[in-house]
Amino acid sequence: MSYTRSQILLHWVVFVLIAAQFIGHEPIKQAFDMWMKGGEIAFSPLVAGHVVGGVLVLVLALWRLGLRRKHGVPPLPEGQDKVSRLLAPLTHGMLYALMILMPVSGAVAWFGSHEGAATAHGLMRFALLGFLALHVIGALYHQFVLKDGLMARMKRAR
Repeated sequence: MSYTRSQILLHWVVFVLIAAQFIGHEPIKQAFDMWMKGGEIAFSPLVAGHVVGGVLVLVLALWRLGLRRKHGVPPLPEGQDKVSRLLAPLTHGMLYALMILMPVSGAVAWFGSHEGAATAHGLMRFALLGFLALHVIGALYHQFVLKDGLMARMKRAR
């Protein structure tokens, strides 16, 4: 069993958007710092792109959750140990939570000039990086060590 075509497409689109968010982090951080010091900030396509990208991540993450609820997820391959059965839903749950909380905290920071939200946003950035790494390592472990076909669920649609 695999994911639906929509689930697979959204997974990879969100991956690209999140990668772009990490790449485009510095311009918005600099603009926010300048704004908080009372400085003027000029329009920047990089800053605007980060804001729009964050909104898109939020909307697409919510859409993904809706598809997940509607279509479910393929079961883990047979014979998975307890650690895998615990880590998979925990990692996915944290990724979804961060894909929602990061854009919300970023919006509160940017549009509400809220330094606490900006600090939380920055800390969550490291948490997201950690859970993304765990997700990728887990997928590669399944592919190359266990060789259980887990990654095929994300390549071929139902």
